[in-house]
Amino acid sequence: MANVATNGKRIVISPVTRVEGHGKVTILLDDDNKVTQARLHIVEFRGFERFVQGRPFWEIPVLVQRLCGICPVSHHLAAAKAMDRIVGGEKLTPTAEKIRRLMHYGQTLQSHALHFFHLVSPDLLFGFDADPEIRNVIGVARKFPELAVQGVMMRKYGQELIKATAGKKIHGTGAIPGGVNKNLSIEERDGFLKDLPQIVQWARSALKLAKEYTSEHLKELADFGTFESNHLCLVGPSGELDLYHGNLRAIDAGGKTIFDQVDYQNYIDYIAEEVKSWSYMKFPFIKSLGPENGWYRVGPLARINACTFIDTPEAEAARQEFKALTGGKPNAMTMAYHWARMIELLHAAEKIQTLLHDPDLQGTDLVVKGERRYETVGLVEAPRGTLFHHYEVNEHDQVTRCNLIVSTTNNNTPMNRAVEKVARDYLSGTTITEGLLNRVEVAIRAYDPCLSCATHAMGQMPLAVELRDRRGELLDRRAKGVDAR
Repeated sequence: MANVATNGKRIVISPVTRVEGHGKVTILLDDDNKVTQARLHIVEFRGFERFVQGRPFWEIPVLVQRLCGICPVSHHLAAAKAMDRIVGGEKLTPTAEKIRRLMHYGQTLQSHALHFFHLVSPDLLFGFDADPEIRNVIGVARKFPELAVQGVMMRKYGQELIKATAGKKIHGTGAIPGGVNKNLSIEERDGFLKDLPQIVQWARSALKLAKEYTSEHLKELADFGTFESNHLCLVGPSGELDLYHGNLRAIDAGGKTIFDQVDYQNYIDYIAEEVKSWSYMKFPFIKSLGPENGWYRVGPLARINACTFIDTPEAEAARQEFKALTGGKPNAMTMAYHWARMIELLHAAEKIQTLLHDPDLQGTDLVVKGERRYETVGLVEAPRGTLFHHYEVNEHDQVTRCNLIVSTTNNNTPMNRAVEKVARDYLSGTTITEGLLNRVEVAIRAYDPCLSCATHAMGQMPLAVELRDRRGELLDRRAKGVDAR
């Protein structure tokens, strides 16, 4: 539904489609129909930071993953890593750490496959201006059935890995403070090894598709929602890509280090959050640079830009090819997120292959405990980016304070900048075209946002957009779903 701006015209896209969660976009135009402002609004309230207060700390790894039905493992593991420190069990046994890593890489595999094949591929395969009746996952299944099957089967494989390590595909209980509650049996391992060669091959072909699409459309994509930015992620001790554990690294748009190997227990000394009146989502920034210049990107693009190397051979070769496109400098292209995401898809498959051959997965030493603590931070690299969980616990084992900076929150400012860049570049005159509206959504989808951590509304997802002049007169309207009738 569109409202009238006090000093011009307003376009509203609500909801944004083919993303996880619910949000809307508002675009303001002046009397010459030039974009003066474009914003992505998060319109749902996420109250988990209050919900968990008073709960016993050992419940938290299971409780907080209810934030998200798409990437619950990420919240499960970030909270478990935090609670490890509460019980003094952060130095996990080899079996516990590797079971968690297998869980995490299974999550990465299924989430990246879901996003690329089901949510993004319709835009890449049919074009941004294609008829929306075919530009969807059903259209992909009809015209490119082999790709649709790959997406479904890769997601299934990742979900089965999660079930084997966490107990359930969604909202499992496998990670507990100080370790895990089960290992991986030989029978489970052999079942995953049997299907793994096909998964690796599909990951290679998905990477090839993303790379070739980017290369073939480079002229169009180079400036599409593109801008320079800082990048932030976890890296291992040698700067390697590590999605489960590491220290914080931040680089600027030219690749210069802002900070490196920062213990994430001290993140609050480096990262702050700004609040704005028009969104329920905060706006994080690097303290030393301030809110105006300190915002940053997270997720696959940031990780591939910021890491020194990838410790699996095929993904490392793909990373070097990716970096060669920009002469080794950070890649600022918003649409390069898809290429980077498929590099990580292949990396996850390679890591799963290595882990499945590790006999530690069948170990029986699962839990450790040590010195009790009362404040703790847990971080992982979720599929969408760096995920912060910060808790305080009292002497009665109750959580007294919680602060969560989810991946999409870290990308809040970049997503808004992408929306504004595309709106300024493509909005023309007083005619609203479906292709224009989809371009705005394409820029958002590149970040794979979980806009409200998978808090979904039931029923249909209607979209109605109206353009009115400053007197409130209707100039143009497009609708689908309920309002289209």
